[in-house]
Amino acid sequence: MNAAIAKGLAHADQTEVVTVGRGVLAGTGEIVARALDVGNAVMVVADERTWAAAGAAVEESLRDAGLRVVEALVFPGAPALYAAYKHCETIRERLRHTGALAVAVGAGTLNDLVKLASGELGRPYTVVGTAASMDGYTGFGAPMIRDGVKVTLPCPAPRVVIFDLDVAAAAPPNMVGSGYGDLSAKIPGGADWLLSNAVGWEPLHPLAWELVQGGVAEALARPADLAAGDAEAYAGLVNGLILSGLSMQVYGGTRPASGAEHYFSHLWELHHLGQDWDPPLSHGFKVAIGTLAMCAFYERFLARDVTAEAVEQAVAAWPEWEVIEADIRSRLSGVLADHCARETRAKYIEAPALRERLSHVLDSWSELKPRIEAQLLPAGELQAMLKAAGAPSVPADIGLTPIQVKDTFLSAAYYRSRYSVLDLARELGWFDELVDEVFQPGGLWT
Repeated sequence: MNAAIAKGLAHADQTEVVTVGRGVLAGTGEIVARALDVGNAVMVVADERTWAAAGAAVEESLRDAGLRVVEALVFPGAPALYAAYKHCETIRERLRHTGALAVAVGAGTLNDLVKLASGELGRPYTVVGTAASMDGYTGFGAPMIRDGVKVTLPCPAPRVVIFDLDVAAAAPPNMVGSGYGDLSAKIPGGADWLLSNAVGWEPLHPLAWELVQGGVAEALARPADLAAGDAEAYAGLVNGLILSGLSMQVYGGTRPASGAEHYFSHLWELHHLGQDWDPPLSHGFKVAIGTLAMCAFYERFLARDVTAEAVEQAVAAWPEWEVIEADIRSRLSGVLADHCARETRAKYIEAPALRERLSHVLDSWSELKPRIEAQLLPAGELQAMLKAAGAPSVPADIGLTPIQVKDTFLSAAYYRSRYSVLDLARELGWFDELVDEVFQPGGLWT
């Protein structure tokens, strides 16, 4: 077992077994039998595509291990399954009726649906990953679109994770591009955590930081080999994705694994971007463009310096909350406006507190700035890596224009109470200028 994964498992509170390697699919039944109390029954949950890729082999392995296997729940391959609560209810009621423990065979959406269904029943479950497409395999909580807003509903991570690298390498090329995009988010996401720690909003957790950041460079190092389907190259990516989820368990939240780059994806998902594509546009594809947008924004931000004069100017110009709420409601409507107003209000501070926060940033800037610079990759370099891995590298790859990405920046700043460089830029009064600079002629996408 990867040493970092072993360390993560020793401190995680939900996942107990992770098996990653070539040819491990055949041992699924024995692994499940050792790890879970399966005196009742087990049930495979898949869709038609993942059933063909691994589901039938998993069910055979479960039977060979002497487990009682109830009829599998296999969703249609088309239209593609999406994260709707009604599908969770279908899975939950089948599990309730059969008394079975679930074995999810699939990737992001299917794992999330089984995770939530099992969590609502208070039952552990196993996931057999079929694609290195996202970092949620070992994560707790299930993102669902409910009442017009994408929210993460609470539920435990899987007890057991099994990942056959040969199966992952045989997945459609867009799947690895998606996973690569999702893992690349740890670069600006980590920078946001450094800033959040610096202002005292969300302190760094040393082990969670080590788990998620320690393997990112290795995981992203071979984009062309991943795109070519080299199974050996998948070990780093799969381990990196699993470590990301374990870091969330260790931390007790999603802070280690995401920053403002994810809010671009969430907002686009609420507008159903790419939902009618075949296959539907993945979370990781949208995150890839959000990641590049944030790396470009960081480059413009770090081209400036936080000075005493800048702090005083920012405090003098800082608006009252009512002005900010009015701006939110002028740009957004309905439940999304209510959500953004609530989230932004949670992190809003009055001018005296802002002076204290920005003064603390100023005092630590000589040490903080180099650390953030070391955390980041140049946006152009990361863009080339994403393209080589088969991930999106320009807005058109996900059906957007640069202007549409530009128009998402302020909504992303308002979307969550989590602190990011977008917040610091707003507080310093630099936000609009920096966004304009990202999209000026000669920039990343012009």
